[in-house]
This record gives sequence, structure tokens and C-alpha cells, in this order.
Amino acid sequence: MEIAITLNGEPRRLAAGTSVDALVLSLELPPGRVAVERNREIVPRSQWGAAVLGEGDQVEIVHFVGGGQQAAQNSAQDDGWQVAGRRFRSRLIVGTGKYRDYAQNAAAAEAAGADIVTVAVRRVNLTDRSQPMLTEFLDPARFTYLPNTAGCFTAEDALRTLRLAREAGGWTLVKLEVLADQKTLFPDVIETIRATETLVKEGFDVMVYTSDDPVIARRLEDAGAAAIMPLGAPIGSGLGIQNRVNIRLIVEQAKVPVLVDAGVGTASDAAIAMELGCDGVLMNTAIAEAKDPVRMARAMKAAVEAGRDAYLAGRMPVRRYADPSSPLAGLI
Repeated sequence: MEIAITLNGEPRRLAAGTSVDALVLSLELPPGRVAVERNREIVPRSQWGAAVLGEGDQVEIVHFVGGGQQAAQNSAQDDGWQVAGRRFRSRLIVGTGKYRDYAQNAAAAEAAGADIVTVAVRRVNLTDRSQPMLTEFLDPARFTYLPNTAGCFTAEDALRTLRLAREAGGWTLVKLEVLADQKTLFPDVIETIRATETLVKEGFDVMVYTSDDPVIARRLEDAGAAAIMPLGAPIGSGLGIQNRVNIRLIVEQAKVPVLVDAGVGTASDAAIAMELGCDGVLMNTAIAEAKDPVRMARAMKAAVEAGRDAYLAGRMPVRRYADPSSPLAGLI
């Protein structure tokens, strides 16, 4: 006897009495790298054997794919940074989307000196099993994976995504973004605050993409955000940091790390973010769409290091008029 289910959006027939565990084994999927949802409820891995599928069940099996951003090493003189009790050497954050392939992505990550890679949660490809997986190129033992909610437009979708991410790999440090519309990809700050409050209650450490509004940044920190990530400019625009005043205000008031997220186009943009006192910079398109992504990754790493050193050194005062470098007294 057979039953009909829907698996990752496609109809499929299974033997009656098939458990989630048996289904995953039959698909030859690595149990430690996927999460399973049945009828929009996560099935904990410890319950796969006892969870018997029934007629009409809607099943989703997801894993991590390229998408989002990642962080890179600093010079030995840097002081590193910390988020939610985790310490990292790197301050450059670049994404794992838009690259030609995972091999190029991995090469850019190494050139950037990455510690962290942000990853998207997507359905497992059950049709073409030959497709490579991100984990084959960016080893979770080498990189800290930071699941994100790229493409989510409601708090509910973001919550569902991150709950699956935690089930798939045990990750609790996550990046939240809830978008308002397809054209601008600006954050929906109301939905973002609501999702942040819920995730914090559920034990997540939430790094939050938001607008460059100091008031909203403070509200998110009050909601329990582990890091604030104001946009520099619209996602993927390459316009650079458009509102330095607000970014500086957010940095000055924050008691958690602040990382510029989105809009960086070239190395000077990354340096400016660091000179403003940010703890890091998050980017994807600026590296992935460069003519030479690996070389751009190296340039971004150097820019972040230089910007951080300049911030720690303390820049000279800005003056309205010239001030000679050599003394005028004693001229011949």
C-alpha cells in the first residue's frame, strides 16, 4: 500500500508506514546537514524514526546554500571583535551568493581570510543529485556558518527559516533580515523588530539587518539584538555609504557590535565604514560581481584592516584653513 505526499513542492508516492528517517536515508542525504519540516512543523532529528508519514503530508527538506555574507581576518595588531560571546579575528563580512561557482566562492573566502560565512536555507535538490553542496567547498569545521533569512518578507517566514536552520545544523547565531519590497530590498523595520523579539525569546543570538536609523537601531538593541547591521546603501547597489552621520550616531550609542550591511561597492567604502568606528562590514555583490573576485576579496581585506587601524589611531582634526607642516619661524 502506498501514500501520496508532497516533497519539496513535488508529488511523491511512498510505502505506507515510511518514517522521516527512512525517507532521508532513501534519498541518500547526509542526516547531519539537513532539516525536515512536516506540515510546517519541524521534525526534530531525535524523532525521525518515530515520525511516520501520512497521506497528504507536506514535507520540506532543506540545507544550506550559497547566499548572504561572511567575515575575514585582520592584522595581528587588531583587537578582534566579539558577538554573543563568540570572538572572531575577522571584520570583513562577505556573502556566498552570486559567485560563478562554489570553487570561486571558496577561493574568495580564503583570500578574504574569512572566519564566518553567511548561508541561505533552501530546499534540497532532489532532482539532480549530482549538484555540488556548499559544505563540500566551505567546510563548517573551518568556517562559522551564519544562516540568514535572505528573501523573507514577513516575520513568520523569517522565523520559519531560522528554526529550520537551527534544526539542520544547531546554529543559534543567525542573521535576520525581513524585507519590505522587491524593488528596494529595504528592511521592514516593524516586522524586523517583531521577529527579533521572538527569536531572542527562543534562544537565538540575532544579528539584525536594518535601516540606518539610530532610533530603530536602539529599539532593536532593546529587543535583544546581538548586533546591529545598518545598510550603507540598497543591497547590491554598490553606491557606498550614503549616510555617514547616521552610521556614526548608531556606533556611538550602541552597546553591541555594529556592522555596515549592504551597499559597499569598492575597497574605499569598506575603509570608510571602519573609520566610522564600525566593528565590521558585510558585503556580497562587491566581491562576487567584481571582474576578479579573488583579487577584490584581498583588496577588501586590506581596506577593512586599514580603516580599523585609522580609527584606532585617531584621525587629525578637520580645519577650515591650511596649517603648514613645517614651522614658519626661522625661515631663511
